Formats: sequence, C-alpha cells, structure tokens
Amino acid sequence: MRQRKRSGRKEPIFSGFATSLSELRLNPLDRITIADDKPARRTPPRKKTTAPRSDGPRKPPPGDRKGRAKKRTRGSFSRLLYWSAVLTLWSVIAVVGVLIYIGAHLPPIQSLEIPKRPPTIQIIAADGSVLATRGEMAGSNVVLKDLPSYLPNAFIAIEDRRFYSHYGVDPLGILRAAVANVLHRGVSQGGSTLTQQLAKNLFLTQERTLERKLQEVELALWLERKHTKAQILELYLNRVYFGSGAYGVEAAAQKYFGKPAKNVTLAEAAMLAGLVKSPSRLAPDRNPEGAEARAKIVLAAMADAHLITGQQARAVTAKPSYAMKPASAGTANYVADWVGEVLDDLVGQVDQNIIVETTIDPKLQSAAEAALIDELAAKSIKFNVSQGALVAMTPDGAIRAMVGGRNYADSQFNRATMAKRQPGSAFKPFVYLAAIEAGLTPETIRQDAPLDIKGWRPENYTHEYFGAVTLTQALAMSLNTVAVRLGLEVGAGKVVRTAHRLGITSKLEPNASIALGTSEVTPLELVGAFGPFANGGYAAGPHVVERVRTAGNNKLLYARGKEAPGRVIDPRAVAMMNTMMEQTLISGTARKAEIPGWTAAGKTGTSQDFRDAWFIGYTARLVTGVWLGNDDNTPTRKATGGSLPVEVWSRFMRAAHQGVRPESIPGTQRGGFPPEVAQFGQPADAPVRAASPTVPTVGRSPPLPQPARADARPEPANGLGLDGWLNDRLFGGR
Repeated sequence: MRQRKRSGRKEPIFSGFATSLSELRLNPLDRITIADDKPARRTPPRKKTTAPRSDGPRKPPPGDRKGRAKKRTRGSFSRLLYWSAVLTLWSVIAVVGVLIYIGAHLPPIQSLEIPKRPPTIQIIAADGSVLATRGEMAGSNVVLKDLPSYLPNAFIAIEDRRFYSHYGVDPLGILRAAVANVLHRGVSQGGSTLTQQLAKNLFLTQERTLERKLQEVELALWLERKHTKAQILELYLNRVYFGSGAYGVEAAAQKYFGKPAKNVTLAEAAMLAGLVKSPSRLAPDRNPEGAEARAKIVLAAMADAHLITGQQARAVTAKPSYAMKPASAGTANYVADWVGEVLDDLVGQVDQNIIVETTIDPKLQSAAEAALIDELAAKSIKFNVSQGALVAMTPDGAIRAMVGGRNYADSQFNRATMAKRQPGSAFKPFVYLAAIEAGLTPETIRQDAPLDIKGWRPENYTHEYFGAVTLTQALAMSLNTVAVRLGLEVGAGKVVRTAHRLGITSKLEPNASIALGTSEVTPLELVGAFGPFANGGYAAGPHVVERVRTAGNNKLLYARGKEAPGRVIDPRAVAMMNTMMEQTLISGTARKAEIPGWTAAGKTGTSQDFRDAWFIGYTARLVTGVWLGNDDNTPTRKATGGSLPVEVWSRFMRAAHQGVRPESIPGTQRGGFPPEVAQFGQPADAPVRAASPTVPTVGRSPPLPQPARADARPEPANGLGLDGWLNDRLFGGR
C-alpha cells in the first residue's frame, strides 16, 4: 500500500492575548483522526474547564445565589408582561377585524331604522262587519307608562334580569347560560339580552350561525347607543312574537285574553312573558297546560328577582286568573285563508295595513256552517262521513258562503277550494250539454241497456235497465249507460272542452269514463261551472274579493271590474238543460231537495265505492254545492248524493231564501223563458208554454216504467211525459 504523504501541522499563534499557549492548545482527544480505510468519526468535544477539578461540587456564595434568584424572577415577570401585552394587542386586533368583517356584511348602521311592523289584513264582509284578521297580526303600539309595571317586569325577570345594568350584551349572562348548558348537557338557557332579541327580531333572520350571532351583538350595541333603556324595552314589547300570528303585547293580549294589554292580570302577564321562549309550542290556544306551567316559572323568577313579593307569586300560582279567549273555530276562517291566497294575484306583496272587502254574507255564512255541522253531527256515524264542504255563490259568481270543513280549529285544510274529488254523476250535465249542443233535445230517445267498452261494463245504481228513455228521464234517473252512450256519441274530447268552457279548471281525462265523473275536481270549480245554467248562459267565475284599500288613507288598490261576462252557452241550450235538471228535484234523485215557492234545478253525484257524495243545485238567486266524504278517501257507508248532501243543501237553501221574493231560473216551465230566448227552436215572440210535451205539470206522478230487456227497441216519445218512476227504494241516492 502506498504510504500517504504527511505534511507538518502548523499551530496558530494568537498574538495580543495574555492567555498562554498551553491553555489554548487542544487536547489530543479533541483532534480528528482519519484512518486509511475507515470513515472519519467525530468525538464529542470535551467541556472546557478553566480551573482544576475539585473533589466536590462548587457552591456559589449565599449572596450570589440570592442575586441570581432575583434576576430570574425579574426576567420571568418581564417576559410575562411582554407576552401578555402581545397577546392583548393581537386579541384587540382580532376583535376589531371580526367586527369590521361582520359590519361589512350588514347594512350601513346609519341606514338602519326601526322597520315597519308586519302588515295587518282586515277582511270585511259584504255588510261591513269584520270577518277575520289575517297576516302577521300586530296590535297598536303600547306606551310603557300605560302598562302595569308587572307586565314589563315579567319579561325582565325571565329573559334578562341585568337589563338595566348591561350595555346590550351581558357577559355574565352568557357565562351563566354556558355553565347551565354544560351542566344540563344541552341548550337549557340562552344568553341573549332583550336588546339582542330585539336586534334579531328587527333586522336579522332566525338562523343559528356564528356570523348571525356576531351581527346580533353588533346591532345590540348600536341599539343601546341609539336608544334609552325605556325605548328599547317599549320597542321589544311591541315587536316580540307571541305565536298564533300575534306580534306585540297588545295583539297577544287581544288574541289570547280578548282584552287590551293594559288590563291584563299578573297571571296573564306572566303567561305572555313565558311565551317568548317557544311561542308556537306554548301558545295558550293550542297548549293551555304548557302555557300555564311556563307562567308559574315566570312568577317564581319575578319573586326571585324581587319584582313581586313571594306572597304575590304564591297567591297567583294557587289561584291563577286567566280569562282565556276560546280558540277560533268559525268557518269564516276558511274564507279568510282563501282571501289571503288570492290577494297576491290581485295586489301583489302586501307591505302595509289593508282592508279587503269581500262578497261574503255573514248570515248566509252562519246558515251554511250550521247546516253542514249540525247534519254531520247527527248523521256522520250512520253514514261513516267525517268531513264536508259547502260553497254558495250568486249566479254571477260572487261567493256568499264557504265552509271548508267541519271544524277549523281541528283542521285548516279548505276542502271547498283544495280537495280534488271525483264528482260522479254530478259531472253528467256537461255530457248532456255537449249532446244538446250537438243537436239532441230533452225528448231524444236513447237506450238504457248493458254496455261493453273493451271489457268495461258500466252499470246503473240499481243494476236494472229501463230500455228506451228520453234524455230528460235519463238525467233525472242518473242512468249511467245513457250518459256513457252520449259521451261516446259526442266524443270524450267534446265533453272535456264543454266542462272547461263552463269553468272547470282541473285536468280532465278524455276517456269513456269521463261521462261518469271519474276525473277529480274541487267543490269550488264544480259550483262555478253550474253558474251558467243559473244565469242564462254566461261565464260565472267564482270570486270573493270586491275591493282592496289601504287602512290609513283608504287608497284603492283593487276593485273588481264591472265588465259584462262572455256567453258560454246558447240560451236555448240553457233552457233545455234547466228543464231537464229541474226534474231531478221534482221526481228524480233529489226529490228531497225542496225550497217552498222557488223553482230549482241541480244534479246529485256519487263516486265509486261511495267515497264521495255530492249535490249541486241552484235557483235564480244562489248556486250551492255540497260535498261529503272522508279525507283519507275511504268509502262511506253508502252515503249518496240524494241523501245527506241533499239534506244539508235543503236546510241551507231554505234559510237563504226565506223572506226573499221568488224568481225563476231561465227556461223552466214555472216561470217560462226570458223574452230573448227562443223556445226549443221557436221564435222569441212565441207564446210561453211548457218546455216540452214530455214535461208533466208540477206534482204529477205517472207510474214507474218497468225495466226493459237489453234488446228492447226505442219507443217514440209521443206524449209519454216524464214518468214519476223514481221511488225511495230505487233512487234514494245518486
């Protein structure tokens, strides 16, 4: 192996230092040696010592130890002060940054004003009386000094005891709420002050996010800076939500107790204050037990805060005085809800208090409510019928009464406007009208016999057939096979177009079964579609709103137009249809429907499996429809249109026509035809006579025709007359 050439090592010389070379020379162990065939390895440097090692540890003098301890203490305290200052500075910067960020997402503070209270919609009947109030109800603003002291104190005791000592945000309240929530392992208390709640109610949404909470804090501070405590408390009492659509203590006192806020008792004040926590769940008209239990908690809080004495709290708790106003169950609420739905189309978004003048007659509304509810109370179990609806309108479409259900308090679903049900035979007038318009007459003969349409075999209610019958007989008897034959003859599309022309708005399936009313409609649109029969052939769009005006300055926002409606049925067709449908009440399926002194017409209907029972009938004054059934669409106990619905209709219509001079519907035999109506093709100046030789005089009851064989031949109609063949056994329904 070749030997490496070695060079001599030169030690550095430090001139100018007093240290001796012997002290600066490295120890041999500190040198780095490199072997010929091994990697270099550094050895850790040895600790430099300046004095010879002694046998034991060196101890500084006592005085030196105390000095060093003081220096360390002073150093630690300085560092603590320094880092505290740094942390405080950065915390302030972070808080300011957050406030700036949150403020950037708010409207400019200068532009924030107390917004308008929610608008009130007052709904007025045709006679000027108040039917209902809708929208977010708000009573008039109350002044703090006019209220009993215990009313605002109740809110302070349960919501914000430190209200008068904080500046909008209460750190102690937040800490107390946090501790309580931790102990209860859930959210049992809130830390929001009254000012924060007011800020949220006035300007913010109800979402629970950190950003929204910080916005609430910033707005609370702004409110405290802008308003006095008394102003904030007064604003709060006039704006807070109390459930059931009531905003402010005045509206809540009127809603729940039927009295102004200044007259509420201590117990009632505690109940109102208790609602703020959960207004929907604790509303006294829905949960009186929960509201009363919460009121006791408020009373205890008031005593604990020394806002009332313990004796007062115990006395009120033992014998609370709540003048509870009964929950509104009046059926006029169905009308009010419907008005609220149509307002948007008439006047757009409501942003001010308005008064809505309607077409509702309060006396007729009460009569309709009594007729439906009383008849159901007496016979609902017998027929297994749980619900019903009634709509009454003038022949030109003005709604006079509407009942959307049995009890508004139990169910706010308006069956008159929203429930789509099969009309059954009540749909047949549109089929017969299409046939009349195609050239047929009430005397036209058609065959009542079994029918097979691709396997579908429609049958009559009694499963019997009468052979050759006139259209008048077939409609009065509600013969299904004749209706289906007519539908096929004129075409299902023609039937659908006829129904839509008269006012049906629901989708109708153009198939063979449409003649039997298998497509669903609402009671409101079915009644509206019968209107042209009662008014001589003109469109009769159902309507309830006459005028809308502002509550303050009576500015007119909407007024129903007075333009003449368009004609939808030829006068001669109207006369023929009215003649036929009059017989339904004289000797047909609706013989129980009777209004002394008045001519009336109409049609009964029963859907498949007795699920729906209908009667739509009309006079020259009113068109009224009644539907009965079950919300879950279960079958009734053979309730037919000619039974319970006719009884409800008759009771209401007799009350509605009492004391009113009788008039005739167009084209009926009692009153004849209007001068402009050509009588079954005769000139308009022809003498008034019976509509058809087949129509008997009132009260005549010819013998019942016998059921015919399916292959019976049609017989001529020469003087047959409308047979009085219907009896209770065969036609107690449909």
